[in-house]
Amino acid sequence: MTIAVWIASALLALANLGAGGFKLLRPKPKLVEVQPWTNDFGAAQIKGIGALEVLAAVGLILPPLTGIAPILAAFAAVGVVILQAGAIATHVRRHESIVPNIVLVLLAAFVAVGRFLGF
Repeated sequence: MTIAVWIASALLALANLGAGGFKLLRPKPKLVEVQPWTNDFGAAQIKGIGALEVLAAVGLILPPLTGIAPILAAFAAVGVVILQAGAIATHVRRHESIVPNIVLVLLAAFVAVGRFLGF
């Protein structure tokens, strides 16, 4: 079980780091071309979402890796579920696919349960 939680954590961290970094490093006009949903949000909101995603990626890996407050990884996974719930609401409103978001929610829920149980 521990290996599965680590693999899920790594996949989730990579997805959030990539998505968050993309939002942080690109200006809004460039983001709108690739991610049309960003047109519904201000530049600061998009940067905030990106920052939360990057922080979630760090929170999923560093605490259990260092052994310092490993319970924080469980809370980071819960944070990912909350972020993805907002993403799902946005995509549903825009009539866009939510399949990737559902996959991330399932991964994050698995990691949260695993970390809360001490794996």
